[in-house]
Order: sequence, then C-alpha cells, then structure tokens
Amino acid sequence: MSCPLYPTQPCELQRGRISIDSSNSHESKSPEFEAFYVLRPRGPSGLSVLSIDMCVSENKKAHNTDKYKCSTLIVRRNKEFTIIIKLDRAFNAEQDDVQIEFMIGSLPNENKGTYITLSIGKRKHNGHWKGRVVEIQGHDVTVGITPDASCIIGRFRTFVAVMTDLGKWRTQRNVDTDLYVLFNPWDPADQVYMDKEEDRQEYVMNDVGTIYNGEFNNITSRSWNFGQFEEGVLDACLMVMDAGKVPLLFRGNATEVVRQGSALLNAQDDDGLMVGNWSGDYSGGTAPTAWTGSPEILLKYVKEGCDPVCFAQCWVFAGVLNTLMRCLGIPSRVITNFFSAHDNTGNLKTDIVLDDDGKVDRSRTKDSVWNYHCWNEVYVKRLDLPEKYSGWQVVDSTPQETSDGLYRCGPTSVNAIKEGELSYPFDAKFVFAEVNSDVIYHKSDKSGKMEIIYVDSAYIGKILVTKKKGSSTYEDITSTYKYQEGSLKEREAMQTAVRRGVSTKDYLPLTEAGVDFELQADTIKMGDNLKLTLNIKNQTSHTCTLSATITGCVVYYTGITSTTFKHENKSAIVEASKSESDTSVSLCKNNKYLLLLYIIIYLQMTGSPRLGKEVMISVDFQNPYNFNLQNVQLRIDGPGLIPTKLKHYSQILPGASVKYKVSLFPQSLGKKVLMACLDCPLLRQVTNHDTGNKIEKRQEKRNRRETQLQSSLYHCFASRSKYVFTKN
Repeated sequence: MSCPLYPTQPCELQRGRISIDSSNSHESKSPEFEAFYVLRPRGPSGLSVLSIDMCVSENKKAHNTDKYKCSTLIVRRNKEFTIIIKLDRAFNAEQDDVQIEFMIGSLPNENKGTYITLSIGKRKHNGHWKGRVVEIQGHDVTVGITPDASCIIGRFRTFVAVMTDLGKWRTQRNVDTDLYVLFNPWDPADQVYMDKEEDRQEYVMNDVGTIYNGEFNNITSRSWNFGQFEEGVLDACLMVMDAGKVPLLFRGNATEVVRQGSALLNAQDDDGLMVGNWSGDYSGGTAPTAWTGSPEILLKYVKEGCDPVCFAQCWVFAGVLNTLMRCLGIPSRVITNFFSAHDNTGNLKTDIVLDDDGKVDRSRTKDSVWNYHCWNEVYVKRLDLPEKYSGWQVVDSTPQETSDGLYRCGPTSVNAIKEGELSYPFDAKFVFAEVNSDVIYHKSDKSGKMEIIYVDSAYIGKILVTKKKGSSTYEDITSTYKYQEGSLKEREAMQTAVRRGVSTKDYLPLTEAGVDFELQADTIKMGDNLKLTLNIKNQTSHTCTLSATITGCVVYYTGITSTTFKHENKSAIVEASKSESDTSVSLCKNNKYLLLLYIIIYLQMTGSPRLGKEVMISVDFQNPYNFNLQNVQLRIDGPGLIPTKLKHYSQILPGASVKYKVSLFPQSLGKKVLMACLDCPLLRQVTNHDTGNKIEKRQEKRNRRETQLQSSLYHCFASRSKYVFTKN
C-alpha cells in the first residue's frame, strides 16, 4: 500500500466518556477489504477499480483554487467537482454497486460528517454530499460530486469501494487522490457568501495587502505578503487548528473557525502560533518590525514542530490571521483603529490617573490608549444572531484580555457595535470600548483621594481604516462602527449600550476651564535639539494664572511609556481672550528615541519581466548617518515570485552602501509585487513618520497636567514595486 502523507496514529481528546476527533493530519487505517456479516443479494463479480483521476487542473480552475501552489485537488463547498473512475471493464449502472468514500481525521463517523459515502449504480445512496454519474465512456466513469454547503473544511482521503456479496473491496490509500474542501464565498448557500465579485477578489483572492499605522493625522503604511496560495501555507493553516486541538465537528461552522483562530494565533496561554512581545528585547527571535509577510511565519511554525514563533505585535497578528482566513476561504481584511482604547478594568472607560506632580501614576493606571491597533474583520453570516448582524465581524488575535478563559476576541458584529447592541456574542463590550471609550483623567493627591479633572469623549476611535478595494490607499470605515459624534443616532446608540450594561456617564458634564493648551514640535532631525512650542489660549473673560507640567517620555504605540527624558514645570499669566506662546522648552540633543529617520531602500529589477526567464532583483541601501548600523537584516519578499529571502549584515558603516541581489524565474503571468524591508535594533526605537503633530489638552485653572510627546515606535523602512510578467 502507498504510505499516507501524515503519521497514522489516533489523536483523541478525551472529554469525559466522549472521544473528540480534533486532528485533520492524523488518520485511521482503512482496510482494503471489509467483510459483510449479513448476506447481500448476489451481483456480478470481477469488477475492480484501476485508478482514480481527480481532474485536478479542471476542477481547481472551476473552483477558484488554481492559484494554490499545491498538486492536490482543492474544491469549495456546495460546488460540483468531477472525478474519473477507471474500471477493468465497462460499468453496468443496473447491476454494479460502487461506493465513493471521503474520510477526515482518525475517527471517521458518518453522523459527525467525518465519513462521507456516495453510491453509484444499482444501490443509489446520497448523504449530505451529492453524487451523480455524469458520463460513461468505455471503462471510464465520470462522477460529479457536490460537498455539502456546511461540511467540514480540511483535507479528506478518497476511496472507491466495490460492493460484493462477501464484502467491500476498497482502493488502497493514495495521497494523490486526497482533496481539500474550503469555504465557498461564491455560493449563496455558504455561510461566507459575498455577492460581489470585486469583493471576493479583494478579500479572498488578493495575496498582498497594505496595513496602516502611524498617527491618525499622519497615516503611514506597510505592505504585507498574505501569501495564502504559497506552497505549504494551506497545510500550515490546518496544522495550526490541529495543534490547537480544534474538534473537526467545529470546522464546518465559519463562526467557530474564526473564534478558534483568534485564540490559536497567539501563544499567551497555550502553544499558539506566535509569541507577542512589546518589551523591545527581541534577542530570542525576530523583531515584529522585521517580518514582511505571513508565509515565513507559518512555515517556520510547521518546520519547528509547532513551536510558537517569536515575535509578533498587533499588525503581525492581524496579517497572519488574515492569511489563515483567506486561505480557508473566509473573506477577511485588516483594520486599523487610531487611538484605540485598551480597557483593562472592564468598565468601558479609559481611566488615566495623574499624581500630585502631574505625572501619570502607572501603579494606578491600568488602562491604556494605543496610537493605533490592528485587528481583522471577517465576512460571515451569523447563524446565532439576528440576520441584520451578519456581515463584517471583528476578530482580534492580539492577546489583550481573556474571553471564555482564552486570550481571544470576537467574532462580534460591526453592525451591533454601531447600534450599541452589546449583549450578543462575542466580546462586544470590549470592542465597543476600543472605539467609543471616554478618556477620563483623574487627579490623585498624596492621600490617594481622586477627582475627575477632565473627560475627553472624542479622543478614542478617531478614524478606522482598511485597504481600499483595488487600491493601495486606505478607506475610512469609521462610520461603519459608530455614528457621527454628537448626532441623535449616536446618542440613541449610547442609550442602547447603557441598557446593555455600559456604565452611565454620571461624571458629565464637567465645568469647562475655557483654556486650550497646544504643544507643537518641529520636524526632528538627527543631531539637532528638539524645540517645543507651548501655545496657551484663554477663551474666558478674565485673566487666568496657569501652571503646567510638561513630561517628555518614550511612548510605545500601545500607550505604555518607557524612558522619561524631560520633566519641567511651566507657569503663565494669560489675559482674557488672549494667547501666549512659550518656545523655551527643549529636549536633550541626540536623544535617539525621538529622532525622525528617513531611510530609503531602492528596489530594482534587471531584465525583462518574461514568464520563465531569469530576472535579477537588487536591493540598494546606503547608511545616511554618522553612526554604525549593527545587526542589520534585509528581507526580500514576493508572493507568487520568490520565497522570503533574508540577508544579514553585522554592521553598515556611516555612508557605506550595500547591494543585495537575488535571481528569480517567474512561473505565472500577471501583476506581481516585490517588497524589501530593512530591520536594525537601533532603528526600532525611532518613528518613521512626522512627529510634529499637535497634542491638544484642555486645562483647568491652576491645575497641573501631563502632556506627553508621543512617538509610536513603529517602523517599516521598506520599498515596494509592481511588475507585470508576460509570455513574450
């Protein structure tokens, strides 16, 4: 017999007295002969199956799976595919009894959808899957098979059995006749159906995307290789679910697959796919900023025996989850929420506690505001919710808070979030807080007594964006999450949220101070002092005496502070309806944490982009600064063109240039994207976007408050080029 692709051993999760089959890769041994213990009607003998042709090329093209770099047949639910069964004699539909079997997992069971049988010939039998004889030509029988619209997704084993008086004669195990079944967004009966082809092309078939970051008023981006069609990626996605012991029974329900995937991508409380790390020390793995796409991570996970891959942050979690979803056929996209609240305390408020000196009291401040946070949306019909809450669902695999005992979030309906309907599963309150939370500033005196000094109801969820269809620019989708601030609809949604458990805003309204503070910084360049301008505008009818504390510190994009490098008290007397400016605030020279670096990488191709012809790709980089760059990594990535290539440089001297060349042989036609990314430990501590944005706070008279100059500490020094490959 031929050897199975995966080890033949049982994999059972014992829950009480019930055996749960939770592995696609493990399989049971199916005997070639099964004896019948009950006499059956006598029929013709001598019929044998010589071969099974899975018609891979034709079927994959018809099922929109021909982009997968996999020699095995891949089909989609509720769409017919054909196979050709070659017999040793002509098939007699009135007398012969032939059964086609599909099995998945180590405990095939017809009642659980892991054992599928179809009969052709005299004893016609169809279960949830449908089968029919399409054509008979000589000894060849063409059979059309339609998987059920809700069947389990994964890799099935295929057998053809001839039924005789004595028993069932089954074909040998042959991995070449295996088939993968995926979700089908092209079919209205499938849970993930999308009715527009342009949507399916963007959210299922597009293997390159753009992930947005930076600041809400200065949005930057990086390219990401989703690579869902790359060799080995589909098996890796199934292995992620196997390693997480996701029961096969769950794998036909898109909602369940999404929820399980949210937990499996992080290793916070199990051996999930990726280890989250926000410490700044990435010596035990790869810095989150160095990754260029998902295939490298997924294939590394499988190659290393399902050991979690180090390291990831929110955009990496979102990028890889997007790959998992699209690979399995679930429409998905990456979302970025600017000024995203992280509600650690569960009260749907973001509480910032200031001490008596105006500094943030880290021991009492549990919540945080992320400059930006990336999550995913998947397009799913929610069978467990009212119909209007189907469509886009939020799912987040970044480990923030636990949900039902595991670090995961979602899926939760975007429509429900907008309407304030927070009682539906899953994790609606947490997502609602991420986009709608009030930021409440508390002042704590030395005795620990606190009072609310300021509430900002418009700070959180400034803008939510995703990649626009057919473009690398972003689309503003804020209005899909919430109504316009201050509108009647917004108030109605908030009232609904209160009825569903959101705390009332009994802290409003506060007395307005009538004084605006604005802190401005010029563009920061290497070696220069950082000059700040403090603008104070008194909008009241009387003179105000004000005191303020300016604190400069390193703030990660998650809102967590690191090094404090400036703490200065300022006071001013501002006449009624007047403005004052103070330009005497400066920060220390050469502080690497606040430097704005612009690094240019040149990506070039030599030769004509012809199918099957060698072309040379070169990446050029020059160190423009007066210090060494050490431990530099340079990555080249191109889905459908080249696997991820990695080049290490121990150091690049000031003014020195490096050139990295790789050759490739394009194997498919059409537009392709090449990406290059440079990573260096020193550069991880700088921002690659304008830090001269304004930070505006309102101040109460004679109250001191902390104003932070925030740098998002996210970098992507990268280049991206598009090429069209032709035949001639």
